[in-house]
Amino acid sequence: MKLLAVCGMGIGTSIILKMNAEKALQRLGVDGDVEVADISSARGAASTADLILTSGELASELGEVPPEIVVVDNFADVDEITQKLSSAIEARS
Repeated sequence: MKLLAVCGMGIGTSIILKMNAEKALQRLGVDGDVEVADISSARGAASTADLILTSGELASELGEVPPEIVVVDNFADVDEITQKLSSAIEARS
């Protein structure tokens, strides 16, 4: 499974989200790869992703993209990310 962690600049907060998404995937026992992108390059990178993780503000800026967008309120909360990823993965099956 390929995830795309999106923030405004593609550094900083997306790195935090990437690290915590990797922890969440481990908790769920899901093999996955998490990449980071800034908002301007996310639309192109989305074409190869299964899910996108981002904030509510940036989700609306992404518009219509093929993968499901998972809105994360707190990028540092591994429990929240785990729960939301679990729901999104279940919905895909």
